[in-house]
Amino acid sequence: MGIVKISDALHDEIRHASTVMSRSINAQAEFWVRIGMLAELNPDLNYTQLCKMLLRNPAPNLETLVREKTATHE
Repeated sequence: MGIVKISDALHDEIRHASTVMSRSINAQAEFWVRIGMLAELNPDLNYTQLCKMLLRNPAPNLETLVREKTATHE
């Protein structure tokens, strides 16, 4: 586990979202990071499709995602 420094304003946004979504602050931040990573690697997919990807594989790592993306374009 590492430490990621973020602005106080972003931390406040994460805190607010975590309350609304019934997640811990860390879980909310991790969710946003995962959605953002998937969105960058799959710009053709919408939010619902990205969430479905997370439901199929709740903890995808970057190496697996890049390998899958490369395989679909070969």
